[in-house]
Amino acid sequence: MRKRHSVIVTTLLIALVLQIVPLPIQVDLYRPDWVLIVLAYWSMALPHRVNVGVAFLTGVAVDILVGTTLGIHSLSLSISIYILAANYQRLRNYSVWQQAIVIGLLSSLYHLLTFWVQHLLTDIYFQLDYLWPVLTSMLLWPWVFWLLRKTRRQFSIS
Repeated sequence: MRKRHSVIVTTLLIALVLQIVPLPIQVDLYRPDWVLIVLAYWSMALPHRVNVGVAFLTGVAVDILVGTTLGIHSLSLSISIYILAANYQRLRNYSVWQQAIVIGLLSSLYHLLTFWVQHLLTDIYFQLDYLWPVLTSMLLWPWVFWLLRKTRRQFSIS
C-alpha cells in the first residue's frame, strides 16, 4: 500500500523538479506544464486517489518553488483538475491524441487563469508567447501518458 502512494508522490516530485530546472531563456519559453500533465494523468487514472485536493497542495508547492504569490498556481491547478476530474470517465474513452487536445485546452485554461490572477495582483500584460507551453504540453502528453501508464501497471497501482 505504501509503495503505491510513493510512486504517485515520486512522479509528482519529478514533475516539480522538471518544472523548476534551469533552462536557457530560449528554451524556457517552451517549458511544458509538467505538473499539470502528471496531475492530469493520475486524476484520470486514479480519480479516487489524486483529485482537487492533491492539485491544490501541489499548486502550493509550485507557488513556493517558483516564487509567485501563494495561491496562484494552486487556484489554476485546482480548477483545471476539477474540470478534468468531473469528466474523467468520458476522457478515458478518448484516444491518446484526443486526450492531448484536451490537455492542451486544460493547459491554456491553466495559463490564462494564472495570467489573470497575476494581472489582478501586479501590472503584467498578456503576450502570445505566454501560451507556447500549451503546444509543448500537447506534444508531450502521449509519451508521458504511456510512461506513467507503464509505471502504474508495473507497480500494480489501482
